[in-house]
Amino acid sequence: MTSDHGSVYKNHHLVQVARMLGTVVLPARAMRAQDKAACERAFSGIQSLLLELLLGYRGRDVADRGADPEEDAVWTVDEAEHLLATWIVGIWQNRRLDQYAPAWDPGGRHSPNTLFATAAARDGIALQTPDASLYHRLLPAHFVKVHGRRGVKISGLWHGGDHPVLAGLGSLPSPRSGRHRGKWVVHRDPRDCRQVFIELAGEWHPLPWNGLPRGEDVLAFSDARVQQVLREAARAGLKPRDDTELLPVLLDLIGARSPVGSWPSQMTKTERTERAREVARARAAERDRAAPTGLTSLPVAPRPAELVRQNRQAVDAERRRRREAAVDAPLALPPRLGDGLRQRSLFMLPDADDEPDSPLAQEGPK
Repeated sequence: MTSDHGSVYKNHHLVQVARMLGTVVLPARAMRAQDKAACERAFSGIQSLLLELLLGYRGRDVADRGADPEEDAVWTVDEAEHLLATWIVGIWQNRRLDQYAPAWDPGGRHSPNTLFATAAARDGIALQTPDASLYHRLLPAHFVKVHGRRGVKISGLWHGGDHPVLAGLGSLPSPRSGRHRGKWVVHRDPRDCRQVFIELAGEWHPLPWNGLPRGEDVLAFSDARVQQVLREAARAGLKPRDDTELLPVLLDLIGARSPVGSWPSQMTKTERTERAREVARARAAERDRAAPTGLTSLPVAPRPAELVRQNRQAVDAERRRRREAAVDAPLALPPRLGDGLRQRSLFMLPDADDEPDSPLAQEGPK
């Protein structure tokens, strides 16, 4: 695989994934576009044959832009991806190959789609189904130790506290040697930090975050949100003894980012981009976990009103749990207004015998 010198192609995670898949990453020479000419030509064709015809195109030069390109931009990420895939299959792959026709039929009318159909009819299509554990093995690996009831600590959060899988690992040393001697390898998806994964005896076990409330569903949050929560807690002077104390800070940040009156008119462009990227990454992580062995359609993105409703439910559930934990006895509902009036009418005179302090009751029978 030939790539340029971008940071996304040189990070440790990509090197780890390439080594696991048996792929060799070959960086192109600096300032040598001919090393990856096919990729550069494809991008140039996409720009000249598709992007320049869309509303909101800004181009490389300000002279190519319209009066208000931000106002004309109406394509979402999913819609742009579907448009690009449709254009590739319907237009780009159907272009006639003139000087690049195959040697066995130089005068015929051929396109990439016809050549692919010919090769598939001659040799067939060999589909390779990935292993069910490929999703977990491709996640970034962290080498940590198991700390009793708190579990494992990854990127500032504790996972797997009181989990039965980690019950017997706290006192057992890891069989790993070398640089990470005595440590256990735990994989984490940076797109969804609600849980991490550990492999024991060939089986993958999810370790939930210790701060998640039981029986409630909290929206997925990324590693960038985790760092924001830790900075906010440090700024407020919080020194949490348990990750459950960080959950209100997380819910406040998520709720503050998505109020009803600020989506999307009053939110800044940076906040809209951040929230949209976090939702898209969470959807992609959920899709990868749900179907690691096959291809499924991407679930429909939740509407802003649905995100706000989920945020409010999570915030209300956490506040209810904290109120119930603050008192020993269970909370009882107060009586409704007017219950005392319904039991006895105000216009009914009491009987003389029922009032011991009345003059008739004190005189006695005559």
